[in-house]
Amino acid sequence: MRWITLCALVLTLAASALPVRTAHGTDMDALTITSFGQTRTLSLGINKSMVIELPADVRDVLVSNPAVADAVVRTARRVFVIGMSAGDTNIFLFDGADRQIAVLNLTVQRDVTGIQATIADLMPGAHIAVEPVNDGVILRGIVESAAQAQTAVDVATRFVGEASRVVNALQIAGGEQVHLRVTIAEVQRTALRQLGINIGNFTGTTAQPVTQEIGNATLSALTSNPFSISGQAISNSALDIVGDGFSARIRALEQDGIIRTLAEPNLTAISGEAAQFLAGGEFPVPVSRDTQGNVVVEYKPFGVGLGFTPVVLAGDRISLQIETEVSELTGEGAFTLRGDNGNDLTIPGLRVRRASTMVELPSGGSIVMAGLIDQRLRHNMDGIPGLMNLPVLGQLFRSSDFQRSQTELAIFITPYLAQAVARQDLVRPDENLRPASDLSTLFFNRLIEQYGVQGQAPSGRYHGHAGFIVP
Repeated sequence: MRWITLCALVLTLAASALPVRTAHGTDMDALTITSFGQTRTLSLGINKSMVIELPADVRDVLVSNPAVADAVVRTARRVFVIGMSAGDTNIFLFDGADRQIAVLNLTVQRDVTGIQATIADLMPGAHIAVEPVNDGVILRGIVESAAQAQTAVDVATRFVGEASRVVNALQIAGGEQVHLRVTIAEVQRTALRQLGINIGNFTGTTAQPVTQEIGNATLSALTSNPFSISGQAISNSALDIVGDGFSARIRALEQDGIIRTLAEPNLTAISGEAAQFLAGGEFPVPVSRDTQGNVVVEYKPFGVGLGFTPVVLAGDRISLQIETEVSELTGEGAFTLRGDNGNDLTIPGLRVRRASTMVELPSGGSIVMAGLIDQRLRHNMDGIPGLMNLPVLGQLFRSSDFQRSQTELAIFITPYLAQAVARQDLVRPDENLRPASDLSTLFFNRLIEQYGVQGQAPSGRYHGHAGFIVP
């Protein structure tokens, strides 16, 4: 029994002699102060508490910033410290003789235990550390893809409440690059037909009415039936018919047109980063006047534009947020600003084809991001009421304006996982372009040099590699 009592006494003395840990993190919930006058630095989570054990009876507790932390005395030698909000504060503890027992330098930060556990549960293979910074957090570590980084940011945002309180310092292993190829193909077909007959004498500079005497009455006629759809005739071509007592002008016009637009903007960006591309120009648009009366202009871009943000997912799949646009200057919708001195300023309109969406594709896969089939038909007839409805003769008192347009547009996108290549494997567009010499331009009317053997071409089929440069 004496031996057992002696061993228990030795273990008790050894345990009391062990050093006390200083609380620097949010994983400790108790702190013991063994002597007077100690200064301890503590870190506590918001809405978390810590027990402080004291060597003497405490009488007064002073908290420099009660909004950050609160101290509650439960017993003479035990104080509870509670974190209220993010920030720094000091807590001073005094005994009955006004002696300072201890000073606690307290930093209250957000508790990241729940965030760390949730991220580790969702992404077991990722090495992500969550560090508190006042009321926010910092995410550090290395992840496999931008999708994992975004998932970690989303989880932290759900805990802290606002995305601005989350600092993303994660690094993506490998840094995949995405090459995006966009093809914009458009075909427009237009057909216009105009037929109109105006009665009058149009041989002079000014149209004159046609006068015909019928008995004691004089009949005078002058008509001008406009083409209401186009606003004017397609051309100035006309056929004038002048007879005995009759004069008229006939306009029978037709116009057919086709427009083919093909744009292929290509752009490469790192996964998770945005990239933009614009091939075109800018045109001025007046917006206001300064104090001296001068017109202030702003420049608006036009041309072929492309903007996208790629995110590489698992299995070589790519998530794309794409914005593409093809715009050109046109006279439709143009605005003319009348000047005081007779100088007019015409601001052109913009014909725009724009698409914005988010898609997910495998590397090398293609999809039609957007498509448009637009068919328009307009047919107006303008003339004199009653007379324009007469059979056969009614054509003399009316004009017909017909317009039809068909547009077909398709936008194709193809993403690729891109890798760097050697410089010698790349070819510039102008690498094989050789301008012609002055003598070749002067005597042979050539713009580029032509190479080959003069004479009759050899018989038989050619076997080998063929180029695509045509002189």
